[in-house]
Amino acid sequence: MSTPPDPLDRLSALWQPPARSPRWVVWHVGGAEVLVFDREFNIPADVPDADLPEVVRRMRRAGAPEYDDYPGRRCG
Repeated sequence: MSTPPDPLDRLSALWQPPARSPRWVVWHVGGAEVLVFDREFNIPADVPDADLPEVVRRMRRAGAPEYDDYPGRRCG
């Protein structure tokens, strides 16, 4: 009998050590709100709200950068 897949497996790249400048960072949007930001696509990453605390915890443990200011490129 096989074990069911971990639902966070598809998000595991978010807390892997980067080979170059990190693609995903933790962005402190304001107050207690935190998002995962994808710097390659210049948008917040699609992380379900239910998984966000665990993803951010793993990213922090892996040493992902954290920003209070907007971490992306200017739009337009």
